[in-house]
Amino acid sequence: MSTQDYTRRDFLKAIGLGAAGFALPGCASTEKLSSAKRAKGRPNIILIMADDMGFSDLACYGSEIHTPNLMRLAAQGLRFTQFYNTARCCPTRASLLTGLYPHQAGIGGMTNAKRGDVNPPGPYQGYLNDKCVTIAEVLKKVGYTTLMSGKWHVGESRPHWPVDRGFDRYYGLISGAANYFDITKAKRKGTVRRFAKDGKPYMPGKENFYITDAFSDNAVSFIDKYGRRKKPFFLYVAYTAPHWPLHALPKDIAKYKGKYLEGWDVLRKKRYARMVRMRIIHRKWRLTPRDKGAVPWDGVEDKELMDLKMAVYAAQIDRMDQGIGRILAKLKQIGKKENTLVMFLSDNGGCHETGPLGFDSRKNGLPPGGVDSYMSYGQSWANASNTPFRLFKKYTHEGGISTPLIVRWPAVIKNKGFITRQVGHIIDIMATCVDVAGGRYPKAINGKKILALEGKSLLPIFEGKERRAHEYLFWEHVKHEAVRHGKWKLVAEKRRQWELYDLERDRSEIRNLADRHPEIVEKLKSKYEEWAQRVGVSSQNASYRQR
Repeated sequence: MSTQDYTRRDFLKAIGLGAAGFALPGCASTEKLSSAKRAKGRPNIILIMADDMGFSDLACYGSEIHTPNLMRLAAQGLRFTQFYNTARCCPTRASLLTGLYPHQAGIGGMTNAKRGDVNPPGPYQGYLNDKCVTIAEVLKKVGYTTLMSGKWHVGESRPHWPVDRGFDRYYGLISGAANYFDITKAKRKGTVRRFAKDGKPYMPGKENFYITDAFSDNAVSFIDKYGRRKKPFFLYVAYTAPHWPLHALPKDIAKYKGKYLEGWDVLRKKRYARMVRMRIIHRKWRLTPRDKGAVPWDGVEDKELMDLKMAVYAAQIDRMDQGIGRILAKLKQIGKKENTLVMFLSDNGGCHETGPLGFDSRKNGLPPGGVDSYMSYGQSWANASNTPFRLFKKYTHEGGISTPLIVRWPAVIKNKGFITRQVGHIIDIMATCVDVAGGRYPKAINGKKILALEGKSLLPIFEGKERRAHEYLFWEHVKHEAVRHGKWKLVAEKRRQWELYDLERDRSEIRNLADRHPEIVEKLKSKYEEWAQRVGVSSQNASYRQR
């Protein structure tokens, strides 16, 4: 066990709660760990993903947002502090589902909802290719019922829907983020948002519809129907929350309205202090300066509007947490909590894409939150979401690729409230699911050879052991590039110079050491270029230039 890992007692002490507050049995940190092989039968697996949520946006990662169900999940399981996604929604989902880097799975970029799946085959075709296999396809072969509720976003047209890639049942949004109350409404005319039920297009009713609740409701229904059976199930729940537009229920917004009038500058400092106290981050990692694209809170004219925007954003996360609570309650009700592996993470960092103050739909006289508004919270609040790191969604700096990962599996994880600093990547999720299910990653599917698995199982970490780490991890998205090797990370923002950071001392990426260690830069650059060629990074995107 790593000396940098922390126990449940540390966690509860840091957040000011006693052990009795959670009333969890068998939580002693010295309890001998059981092996997954000793668990009674193959576990059910529930994989939950948030959309555009920053590293510090959950209470158990330093936030003020009320997320008691995810807090409880963390107290009953473990949290990763150095787990990575691939910086954006489509590539992350491709890697999550396949255990490959996104370019290998055909989604080095994004899907094209307007044109459908018409791109030529290759690393940027925009839908899962025939060189990969999904978690659902593998687990279905070994006897699992495979279920999904939520956002797909790795193939717009048939035969690239969930039911075409191994899922027995599906309910959700085939496309990217949408209006939370009425998916027929879009910011831009001509934008198509496809919704489906199993293998057929489906249009949910508008009355009392809220997409986060709909995904939660169907996940609960799936567990109720299939979880009572002896056959194990795999359930993938992919929320669109808290991706813009800022849409939330009035009663949820009311919890937070007025709580953000102190602004993002103060909020970042408060979150940072809380994260240090909770040991999510090391105190030697400094809080980064305010992002150059953000604005000082003191200079904001309409502070009430910006307070309301963040209140709606928080309400979106709150409502997702409520849904997760119902999912976990149903699991407990049917007696399947003990041997169900639950994992929660986010697809990328907080989203800056809409400018310092975000989209503004006040021209129609409507505040953020309702069906006919269309706003985002903007770069300045996103800078707070990604505390203490630099940059945002799409970038390969820590603010873009760092995700919370919460894992609970009572039959195996005995060191409750544990925090691990072992490094993991979203390519590891497939390997983990196959490992715990007792399956085997195939060499071919339907007679066609597929690519070898890139990820490595996280099971040793769940069992309290030191996992043999990846020697190198790589990223590339829209010309943002990075490679990590041990404590060293080489990263570049588009066509700018390579930057080198010692993540043990400076995970905030403030002190660029490239000039001091040119030999490390050259070594990591060479490794990156070998990888880029191997997985098919476009020569227009890759940095084969001298820098």
